[in-house]
Amino acid sequence: MSTIFQKIIDKEIPADIVYEDEEALAFRDIQPQAPTHVLVIPRKPIANVAAMDAGDKELLGHLLWVAGEVARQEGLEDYRLVTNNGEGAGQSVFHLHVHLLGGRALGWPPG
Repeated sequence: MSTIFQKIIDKEIPADIVYEDEEALAFRDIQPQAPTHVLVIPRKPIANVAAMDAGDKELLGHLLWVAGEVARQEGLEDYRLVTNNGEGAGQSVFHLHVHLLGGRALGWPPG
């Protein structure tokens, strides 16, 4: 099943892409929860962290590295990285993604 994120990867629908390489894509969230809200996704279709296998360890590290690169590109020093695993945790698109949120104070716990 193709997700909206796969359609962005395949360039079937537009997105405000801020970073792209052979393994990952980063684009602005269309419903931002902070002044900077970017989604970092793998090109490989993985539903979420629970669906990863041992061979995906380097890919997850790469996604975090991309998030750091995008944060620097956006001029962020303080930011939050979030990934949701499953509908009960708030995941609405079942393609692994890391939210990069910044540009305002972020309280803890979130909510």
